[in-house]
Amino acid sequence: METFLIRALQLIMSLSLLVVIHEMGHFLFARLFKTRVEKFCLFFDPWFTLFKFKPKNSETEYGIGWLPLGGYVKIAGMIDESMDTEQMKQPMQPWEFRAKPAWQRLLIMVGGVLFNFLLALFIYSMILFAWGDSYIPVQKAPLGMDFNETMHQAGFRDGDVLISADGVPFERMGSDLLTAIVDARQVTVLRDGKEASVYIPENLMDRLLADSTRFADFRYPFVIDSVVAGRPAALAGLQPGDSITQLDGRNIAYFDFKEEMMNRQKDGQASHDIRLTYVRNGVTDTLSLTTDSLYEIGITAEMRTARLLPVVQKEYSFFSSFPAGVALGINTLKGYVGQMKYLFSKEGAKQLGGFGTIGSIFPATWDWHQFWYMTAFLSIILAFMNILPIPALDGGHVLFLLYEIIARRKPSDKFMEHAQMVGMFLLFALLLWANFNDVLRFLF
Repeated sequence: METFLIRALQLIMSLSLLVVIHEMGHFLFARLFKTRVEKFCLFFDPWFTLFKFKPKNSETEYGIGWLPLGGYVKIAGMIDESMDTEQMKQPMQPWEFRAKPAWQRLLIMVGGVLFNFLLALFIYSMILFAWGDSYIPVQKAPLGMDFNETMHQAGFRDGDVLISADGVPFERMGSDLLTAIVDARQVTVLRDGKEASVYIPENLMDRLLADSTRFADFRYPFVIDSVVAGRPAALAGLQPGDSITQLDGRNIAYFDFKEEMMNRQKDGQASHDIRLTYVRNGVTDTLSLTTDSLYEIGITAEMRTARLLPVVQKEYSFFSSFPAGVALGINTLKGYVGQMKYLFSKEGAKQLGGFGTIGSIFPATWDWHQFWYMTAFLSIILAFMNILPIPALDGGHVLFLLYEIIARRKPSDKFMEHAQMVGMFLLFALLLWANFNDVLRFLF
């Protein structure tokens, strides 16, 4: 329950910030061009509003709705979420949206997307300034990677070190790495000290989307953190800091060791003799021990990533963080746009998620670094989704404005009303489908 509340609070805080900034973009451009904004609302407020106030001598009422599906600004003389068609029947006023030149209306409509994108760049820059950038170079992973079954079927083997895709070197783990793999014809890996090629099947991403496990992760060495006195490991001479590299002559990593020990525990034998190869202070040695409880030989493993894998840490000054933040934001946008094509496949549609999926990307414990990182990522997504040329979204309005500029005539108000209704229907259908997927994942 505590985990749910922490994630829910992060989700609400993040979305509230993003919605306010998005609507502020529309609001400020509208006011810049002396267009009247009648309402500024966080969340939607059909039938009633949780909170509202109107400052003295202000044209705008500010409020908080009860339906947390976004927010809106009601701009005079515009067909929007409010569907206020009565206002459109009145004589045009100079402060109305419809009375402004097309280029001003275009800037008003792209203001929300622009502010969300700028917010993401700013957050990324401040993250780099405050925490720097740390990552594990995949080419330097000492034990390579563990792959899921789909990747095994494609030709990868546990322990492969990822080198390049179609000759382009890999740098770090992330969505860019997966995209590079599935879009490549050939991936080069280091296997048993020699380079090998894996030829990528065309449907690899579809198969990976059907998986419930991550495509790959680093293989962690089994480094002993502590040894329990009087237990088989201590009696055999193992010490904290020893790195176990082989079990009965077979190369192993941390999870291999645990799985093998648990499997042998199930065979029903009273005792087991095992031979361990380990490295201590750069010297490799082997020892044997006997235990009647293989899963409890009396050692715990070191689990701090920075002590097990090579971590690159980059620090940024205040001024150098901005170009780095801009580059990170642009690369994030490119990666997200590149993955959108998979949304239109059968498996991709199943992966579409609603508020449950969005909430699950936040950490289970409060972490400001991760909170701001995910907020920046969601801001990128919000900007991109809103600029799509779908009626009821900003991109739909932009599409019709571009038509007006090119054709030199406006679409009729009746057409805009129908387009707005169709767009809202599509968006609510998409919202229902995404959250229905979340329910299915929870139940099954």
